[in-house]
Amino acid sequence: MQSFEDRQLEPPEVEVVIEIPRFSFLKRGSSGHVDFISPFPCPFNYGCVPNYVGGEGDLLDAVVLGPRLPLGTRVRVRAWGAIGLSERFMYDDKLICSAEPLRDKQRRSALRFFHFYAFCKGWLNFWRGRQGPSRCEGWGTASDAIARAKPIGSDWRGPRISY
Repeated sequence: MQSFEDRQLEPPEVEVVIEIPRFSFLKRGSSGHVDFISPFPCPFNYGCVPNYVGGEGDLLDAVVLGPRLPLGTRVRVRAWGAIGLSERFMYDDKLICSAEPLRDKQRRSALRFFHFYAFCKGWLNFWRGRQGPSRCEGWGTASDAIARAKPIGSDWRGPRISY
């Protein structure tokens, strides 16, 4: 089986703004508001790529592996892959970024997290009365995820849907 690094000759480098520091319980959106308080801490630094809009109309999501980074930190890092999430009839990519190539254990950990995250978001959406399934779609390449995203335009004013 071909690894994700083998499928992309040079993993893309992206700038990521940290919205949720590793081990934080607060889930923030790109607008900075708190979307929800999680009963579990986020095991990764979670943020966005500020120059791309993802499939759900908000900034392209990105996870940065490694030590905890403070809220608002901007970091340039390689995107080694992407995990797809379907939620409320929308598809959204999550870039998986790191200073070093991903190890198998890191891949499995990120995939497990997003399976659990999708399950929890499904219950949250149900509780909020929002229709549609939530599921983790698995791994893909970062290059494909970036190609699906739209470059941010001067007319972008934030996500069009509520979370």
